[in-house]
Amino acid sequence: MMRVKTRRNEGDMPGGQGGVPSAASSRRGLHVVPEASTEIVGERASSTGVLLFSAVVFLLAFGLALGAWWAIAGIGVAAISTALVCALLATAAVHIAQQWEKVVVLRFGTFNRVSGPGLFWTFPVIEQNTMRVDTRVRATTFGAEETLTADLVPLDVNAVLFWHVWDAKAACIEVGDFTRAVELAAQTALRDAIGRASVAEVAIRREQLDRELKRVLEEKVAPWGITVLSVEIRDILLPKELQDVMSLEAQAEQRKKARIILMEAEQDICEMMDDMGDTYAKNDAALRLRAMHLLYESVRETGGTVVVPSSFSEGFGDVLGDAAKDVLGKGSGL
Repeated sequence: MMRVKTRRNEGDMPGGQGGVPSAASSRRGLHVVPEASTEIVGERASSTGVLLFSAVVFLLAFGLALGAWWAIAGIGVAAISTALVCALLATAAVHIAQQWEKVVVLRFGTFNRVSGPGLFWTFPVIEQNTMRVDTRVRATTFGAEETLTADLVPLDVNAVLFWHVWDAKAACIEVGDFTRAVELAAQTALRDAIGRASVAEVAIRREQLDRELKRVLEEKVAPWGITVLSVEIRDILLPKELQDVMSLEAQAEQRKKARIILMEAEQDICEMMDDMGDTYAKNDAALRLRAMHLLYESVRETGGTVVVPSSFSEGFGDVLGDAAKDVLGKGSGL
C-alpha cells in the first residue's frame, strides 16, 4: 500500500556522515531520496568450485605435458617450462559459467558467440570472454527528489524497478554499462511522468503511473536486450502544509457525501409520507388502524397503561368489525 509521508523539520533531519547533515539537506530540511542502486534478486554462488576445477585442469595439463616431455627427452628446465606453459594455456582455455550466466566471447576484438551456462572453451590469446552477464531478475531502487508536478508542487518519490537481461550480446555491445544506463533511464522517466501529472493524480492514481513508467522504460531499454518486468511506486513524500490541505479536502468531500445521502433519505421519506397521507385521506379505517398501532407501540415501549374514553374504545370495535367483514367477504368471494 502506498505511503504518503510528510517532510521533516530541519531540526529532525538525520545526519549524514558522522551525524552532520549535508548542505542541501540543511537548506531544505527534507527527506533525501537515495541514489539509484541495483541488486540481484537471488543468492550468489560460491566460486570455490570453479577455483578447484581450474586447479585440477592446471595440475592435469602440467602432469601430462611433463610426462610427455620426460618420455621424449627426459626432465629438465625446458621440460618444466614447457609443461608450465601448457598448463597455463589449458587453464585459460577452460571456463565454467553458472546456470544464470551468459558469457560474451570476442575473437580478435569482434563478437564471435555467446557461451554458457556450463562448461565452455575458448582459444587462448585470440579469444576473450569479455563479460559475464547475470540473467537473473534485478531490482533497481531509484527516486526523484524535488520534482515539480504539473501544478508546481515539489514531490519526492521513491520507486523500484524489476528487470532482467535476455540478450547478453546487446547488453554488452550496445551500451557500455547497462546497469547504470537502466538506473538513469528509470530516474528520467519518473521525473517526466511526475511533471505531466498533478499532485492528486500522483498520490491517487499510482497504478496508472506504474504502467506508464513500465511502458516508457520498455521502449528505452529494449534495444539493449533488457526486459522490464514491473515498476512500483513505493513512497510519495509530501510537504507538511500540503498534507494538511489534502486532509481538509478529503474531510470536506466526506461531509459532502454524507449530506447528499441524508438529503436523499429525507426525500424518500417525504415521498412515502405523501403517499401514506393520500391513503389515509381516502380510507378512514386505515387511519384508525394506524392510530391504534401507534398507541399499541407506545404502550409496549413504556410498559404502562393507557386509559381512553369509552367513545374511543367503541371506535376500536367499529374498526375491528369493519376489518373482519372485509376479510370474511374476500374469503367467501362476496
